[in-house]
Amino acid sequence: MRICMMEGPVDLEPQGATWEGMAERIGELAPDLLVTNEMPFGPWLAADPQYDAGRAAASVRLHEAGLEALTALGVPAIVSSRPVHAGERLANEAFALQDGRYTRLHHKQYFPEEPGYFEATWFHSAFDGFEVFEVGGIRLGVQLCTELMFNERSRRYGRAGAELIVAPRASSPSTGRWLTAGAMAALVSGCYVVSSNRAGRTAAGQVFGGTAFAFQPDGEPLARTSDTESIVAIDIDPARSRAQQSLYPCYVGE
Repeated sequence: MRICMMEGPVDLEPQGATWEGMAERIGELAPDLLVTNEMPFGPWLAADPQYDAGRAAASVRLHEAGLEALTALGVPAIVSSRPVHAGERLANEAFALQDGRYTRLHHKQYFPEEPGYFEATWFHSAFDGFEVFEVGGIRLGVQLCTELMFNERSRRYGRAGAELIVAPRASSPSTGRWLTAGAMAALVSGCYVVSSNRAGRTAAGQVFGGTAFAFQPDGEPLARTSDTESIVAIDIDPARSRAQQSLYPCYVGE
């Protein structure tokens, strides 16, 4: 199975030269599954410490247009996330697109609240998450950005039969801690872990760290993006994940 991971540039629009260049590269790599960064289109709402209903609605509309652009890529399966209306705030909804069919996978549950990431101000969860779904022929679970820091969720995914954990991010340049989190998620779950991230500096000066990465089920590095390769494809074997889950430390009981 071939999976594509990516660095999504800040303020990405689902049209125009930048998007067309990304679409062309993804087409060349011909993945079975594409994992995008967290809420890939438009401005990062949570940079603002005050909730703004107008900006929230604009982001929802832009990501709805993004669904059409993602579908047009022709990739058999895509996992991403988008803002959706959920009462007086938004929910950050992870979803799968399979041949244009939309499946809600997860609502982000854990929210930071600090400069650049006032997510608790903007978002809440409208339903429980952390279920395993079959997407594109592989059993996977989603941990959106901060959720990757919580190994207990990764371990439960492995126990529930997941073979892959996908972690769309919009994280800062502190790459080391995210690589550690990805390695530990793989190690405790026996799953492959694939994470894409937002990249670049906004007009207001906020910097996102890029560095999409993948880890093998034993926690060893598999691949990373770089300054010259912002979209990377990897080949994985789900059977390797199933085998790893019978080995240390995955078999150790609670």
